[in-house]
Amino acid sequence: MGHLRRWVPLILILCILIPLSSSRSTLTPEELALVATSFLNLAKTPEVSEYMVRIRRRLHEYPELGFEEFETSKLIRAALDEMGIRYKHPLAVTGIVGYIGTGKPPFVALRADMDALAMEETVEWEHKSKVSGKMHACGHDAHVAMLLGAAKMLQGRRHELQGTVVLVFQPAEEGGGGAKIMMEDGALENVSVIFGVHVTARYPIGTVVSRPGPILAASGFFEAVISGKGGHAAIPQHAVDPIVAASSAIVSLQHLISREADPLDSQVVTVAKFEGGGAYNVIPDSVTIGGTFRAFSKESLYQLTRRIEEVIRRQASVHRCNASVSFDAKPFYPVTENDRYLHQHFLNVAEDMLGASKILDMKPLMGSEDFSFYSEVIPGYFYYVGMKNETLGVYEPGHSPHFRVNEDVLSYGAAVQASLAARYILEHHHEDEAVKEVPQDEL
Repeated sequence: MGHLRRWVPLILILCILIPLSSSRSTLTPEELALVATSFLNLAKTPEVSEYMVRIRRRLHEYPELGFEEFETSKLIRAALDEMGIRYKHPLAVTGIVGYIGTGKPPFVALRADMDALAMEETVEWEHKSKVSGKMHACGHDAHVAMLLGAAKMLQGRRHELQGTVVLVFQPAEEGGGGAKIMMEDGALENVSVIFGVHVTARYPIGTVVSRPGPILAASGFFEAVISGKGGHAAIPQHAVDPIVAASSAIVSLQHLISREADPLDSQVVTVAKFEGGGAYNVIPDSVTIGGTFRAFSKESLYQLTRRIEEVIRRQASVHRCNASVSFDAKPFYPVTENDRYLHQHFLNVAEDMLGASKILDMKPLMGSEDFSFYSEVIPGYFYYVGMKNETLGVYEPGHSPHFRVNEDVLSYGAAVQASLAARYILEHHHEDEAVKEVPQDEL
C-alpha cells in the first residue's frame, strides 16, 4: 500500500497531461485544478522533498557572494546534468538558463537567485555556514533548491509539456543587479512570462502572499564625499568642519520627503553610512555619507536623484565645504510590478493547491528586488511563500545573522512554481506559434 501511495501523484499528473496529446484544445476546470494538487503531493514525497533539503543544506554550508557563485553554479549544473536537462552557461558570469520541454512556445521562465550575504551566521546547527563572513541570510539557498525540485518534477513530465519551461538561476540579486546582466546575456530570449518566489518568515507555512500591480519599490543608492579643512577641535575657527556640513545635509535630505513629496506617493530617503574622523579632538579633512532612496514610480525616483545631489552640494557650500555625489555604486532597480493577468493565474493555481484561505494579500513594501528588471520588459509575477511555524520557535526576517529556513517551505515553493509554469503552458500552448524553436545545438 505504501508503494501505491507513492505513485498516486504521478498517476494524477499523467491523467491530466495525457489528454493534451489528443485533439482537445482545452481542459476542464477540474482537470486544471488537479495539476496544482498533484504537484504539491509529488513535492511532499521523500524523493523530492529530501532531495531539496540536501541541496539547500549543501548550499547553505558554502555560501558565495554576488558574481562569485562558482561552486553554487557548478552544483546546479551537476544537478541539471543528472536530470538530463539541457542548459546554457555562463550568463552574467555564473548564471545558468535551463530548458525543459519542446523548445517551442510558450516559453515560461522560473527564476531563482543564488547569492549570499556578507555576514557571520550566529545560528548554531549542523549545517551552519562554513565560510567565515558569508551567510545565506535571505533564503536564496532555499530558492535554488525549490527551483531544482520544480525542475525534477517537470523533467519527469517533459514529454507531456506542449511548450518550454525556462529555468533561470541568477547571480547577484543582493545589490549587484544580476537580473539586468542576465537579460543582456539573453536569459529571456523568446520568454513570454516569468515567475519569481521568495521565502518569508512573516507568514505561516502553507500560505502564499502577493498582490497585483506594484509590490516592491524602485531604489537607488548614493554616496557623497564632503571635503573641508581639518584642524584641532579646540580651535574650530581655523578649520572648515565637514562633519557639521554633512550633518546639515542629512537633516535637509529628510525634508525631501516631508516637504516636497506627495504624501500619497510613498518615498524614502535614508542615510545609513557616515564615516569621518578618527580622534575625539581632531576635525577631519573630509567625511563620507551614503544611503538609499526608494519610490514607486520612475519619475519620483529620478526627482529624488536630482534633489539629493542638489541638497548635498548646496548644504556643503553653505558651510564652506565642497561635495562630490555619485550614484553609480549600484544599479538603480525599477519598481517590481505584478502583471494583473498573471495575478489571476496565480490566484487560480494557489486556490486549487492550497485553498482560498491560504492566499494572503500584502501591502506594497519599500524594499526592492532585481526581479523588477525582468518584469519591466515582459509580464512578470513575484510572490512570497510563508514558512513561519511558531511551534518550531521564532523565525527572524531576512538579512539577519539569526535567519533560519523552515525546510517544509521547500515543497510548497517548488509545487507552486512548477504548477504556475505547467498550467500556463496548458492554457496557452496554442498561442505564439510564430516564435522560433530554440536550436538543440545552442544548448
